[in-house]
Amino acid sequence: MEGSDFVKEVTPGAAFDWDPDGTQSREWTIVKGDAAVISERGEVFKKLPPVRHRIVAYDFGMKRNILRRLRQEGFQVRVVPADTSAADVLAMKPDGVFLSNGPGDPGALTYVHENIRGLIGRTPVFGICLGHQMLGYAVGGKTFKLKFGHRGGNQPVQDVRTGKVTITSQNHGFAVDPDSLSGNVEVTHLNLNDQTVEGFAHKDEPVFSVQYHPEAAPGPNDASYFFGQFAKLIDDAK
Repeated sequence: MEGSDFVKEVTPGAAFDWDPDGTQSREWTIVKGDAAVISERGEVFKKLPPVRHRIVAYDFGMKRNILRRLRQEGFQVRVVPADTSAADVLAMKPDGVFLSNGPGDPGALTYVHENIRGLIGRTPVFGICLGHQMLGYAVGGKTFKLKFGHRGGNQPVQDVRTGKVTITSQNHGFAVDPDSLSGNVEVTHLNLNDQTVEGFAHKDEPVFSVQYHPEAAPGPNDASYFFGQFAKLIDDAK
């Protein structure tokens, strides 16, 4: 695993727009009424909100439910391959950039680190899992390999700013080294089992990330609020 770039095996070959007709992101419901739509097969879905923000998402091996949750939060998403340059992303004039999960060693993806570094200070950035780890490199940090990794839907994580604890869904083998982070980065979340970094934020720029999976399928959905937090970050940055 160490030194392996598996992202190049799973990233898409070309950019594409996620769910332009809004049929793949709808959330199931049993409640009929004005807030629901009924498909030709009689399925009932919650209506999607109008698009509020247009973002670019780097696909490092992204779970589809992340894309669904982004659209459910009012994001229109342009998905791009892992090697897309920062200049090409910024030329799309996105309201923000999302960094997805994915496989392999984050330390081996130096080309991604450089691209992310070119985005910081130019647009809001939100990363999860592998995206969180590579954002760590982009702000000057490093990662290390965990002995067993964090696996399953029962990992306790504390927001050190509020003291609140959530139960999270995780599946990763590397962690960001807190001692490698610079002074303009604040550790925001810790794993209560081993005290490893589960989230951090930039003190001066609209940039943050979490190690676990806020789309939470399968797993607890305690952390789903991060998609709304990303939307607010973009609103505040405008």
